Amino acid sequence: MGKRQKERLIPVPAKLADLIIHYRQVRDQEFGELQEPHLLLTIKGNQLYPRLVYRIVNEALGLVTTAGQRSPHVLRHTYATHLLNQGAGLNAIKELLGHASLSATQVYTHTVFEQLKQIYNKAHPRA
Repeated sequence: MGKRQKERLIPVPAKLADLIIHYRQVRDQEFGELQEPHLLLTIKGNQLYPRLVYRIVNEALGLVTTAGQRSPHVLRHTYATHLLNQGAGLNAIKELLGHASLSATQVYTHTVFEQLKQIYNKAHPRA
């Protein structure tokens, strides 16, 4: 569930599904039967909370980039931009991101357009 209790559908490849099954087995061995069936837990067995996710993502991105902004939202934006760059349609991206309207998804076309301008200017500097 996303913001405002909006349901999000996430495509899960078979390999990832296998990893999730394995993780759940290890988690259940570690914490036993849980009162609430949350997939991701803290090291104490409590429900994972947003601030911890932000901190984990920020630290992990800090290992691979010098970008100033490092957050789960940056990963979401990067995901959408890569999908668009690989030819995915805006409606498909809209559904994957859970946007209510197409205009919210069209923000990502700006990034792609700016990238195309940079490539064009580099290839044709006198144009």
